[in-house]
Amino acid sequence: MKPDTRLTHAGRHPDKYDGVVNTPVYRASTVTFPTVGEMGRRFAHRFDTPYYGRYGTPTTNALEEAVAAAEGAAFGVATASGMGAIAATLLAVLAPGDHLLMVDSVYAPTRKFCDSALSRMGITTTYYDPLVGGAIADLITPATRLVFCESPGSLTFEVQDIPAIAAAAHKAGALVALDNTWASPLFFAPFTKGVDLSIQAATKYIVGHSDAMLGTITTNERALYERLKDTLVMYGYSTGSEEAYLGLRGLRTLSVRLERHQRNALAVATWLAEQPEVARVLHPALPSDPGHALWARDFTGASGLFGVLLHPGTAEGVPAMLDGMTHFAMGFSWGGYESLILPTTGSIPRTACPWPHTGPSLRLHVGLEDPADLIADLRAGLDRLASTPEGSTL
Repeated sequence: MKPDTRLTHAGRHPDKYDGVVNTPVYRASTVTFPTVGEMGRRFAHRFDTPYYGRYGTPTTNALEEAVAAAEGAAFGVATASGMGAIAATLLAVLAPGDHLLMVDSVYAPTRKFCDSALSRMGITTTYYDPLVGGAIADLITPATRLVFCESPGSLTFEVQDIPAIAAAAHKAGALVALDNTWASPLFFAPFTKGVDLSIQAATKYIVGHSDAMLGTITTNERALYERLKDTLVMYGYSTGSEEAYLGLRGLRTLSVRLERHQRNALAVATWLAEQPEVARVLHPALPSDPGHALWARDFTGASGLFGVLLHPGTAEGVPAMLDGMTHFAMGFSWGGYESLILPTTGSIPRTACPWPHTGPSLRLHVGLEDPADLIADLRAGLDRLASTPEGSTL
């Protein structure tokens, strides 16, 4: 099936539900068994059939099946949030004494989890340059169990050479995990590039309406799938059926929404790149971006999230710019229908290589509004920035 057809049909079984198109919401914690023998049989097949609410319901199982199909995987696991998916992956794969290679441009809460929870467990983390490519082989030790990627990088949008990293990791016997949220299941096919575990903060584009927290993990390895499932059950990372239903609803329209997000974001990013107040736009789909060649090779599209660097010496004007926005709201998360903008200055930690830009930075998520209105809103904001004493020199 083509991707759009998979999104429409994956995880749907109307024949099981009297012809009902959408898998119903199963609000269930307890599953009962008629005999001791049946209870034992169900436990032996707990990954594939309802056994207990934390292992999943028919609703969560439908989401897992659908997301796995969309990403080209055999197995899927749903979690209560994107961070839950990241934590479950790390905890399922790593053990005390193991070594983790973590990309330096990773989502900040992932970094915090490595530096706190994993460190307390005796797991060592080394951060690596997102642009290292196949040279990551020089950082792999006999204790390296996992290489974790995020491409494009969080806040700074570096594109990683995932095939080269995966080849080096697999040669050394390490697994590769990827936070694939920016690309969604549609714009980057992780398992054709050597990834072993793909993570989605499904809160973002899969849900798509800013109304549910959700995460997913997909893999082609049955043993990894069962380890992930047991880990999330043990730690209580399971998702609720209501959230899974909202994820399924969002998944069905993912393609048409992403097409609009992509078109709008490219229009806004192209315009911003031409403004005198802007030092650089961080968007790999722009031909001027350093990661454009890798993006064009490995990705089939771009989402609505990108970064903007302002000239040094304009930090004082950023509050005036952002406080007066009309269509861009300030808020965390992203992936919904609405446009968002955040100041990210001072929020770009680096360990392996310093972040070179000294001026203010912003993160934009371009929603489904008319891009002309969004551009007008940004132009007014940049005018407010330029009108401050610092900005007047631009």
